[in-house]
Amino acid sequence: MSQVILLDSGPLGLVTNPKLSAESLACTQWLQLLVSSGSRVIIPEIADYEVRRELLRANKVKGIARLDELSQLLEYLPITTTAMRQAALFWAQARQQGQPTAGDKTIDGDIILVAQAVTIIGADVAIATTNVGHLSRFVVADLWQNIKTS
Repeated sequence: MSQVILLDSGPLGLVTNPKLSAESLACTQWLQLLVSSGSRVIIPEIADYEVRRELLRANKVKGIARLDELSQLLEYLPITTTAMRQAALFWAQARQQGQPTAGDKTIDGDIILVAQAVTIIGADVAIATTNVGHLSRFVVADLWQNIKTS
């Protein structure tokens, strides 16, 4: 089985941030190592949306350009009907169990990300994130720093 890493909005925001903080540089180096080692790294559409909307709101043109460039270099996973229906199921199950992942009126991007991850068949999938919390209840998710090449 091949290793597949989906980027949550946290790491995606770090690598597209034009301000070169120590954390953003470390995350960029981590991503380069994954790609050069042959790991399949994917940008889920929901993570692109979450990062892009904030870049647009703040009029961060360089960040938008970096996000567009990265989307051309890595695999991009569009949101599908299958993923959205799975997300609706996860959302309902979480509430039935008394463990919602977001407010009742929110779209719940974390659940959509989880659903996108489970639509990838025949691969060892992990979500690289800055906040493991809700994600790890449904799929393998870890802090980006803890995900190593296979």
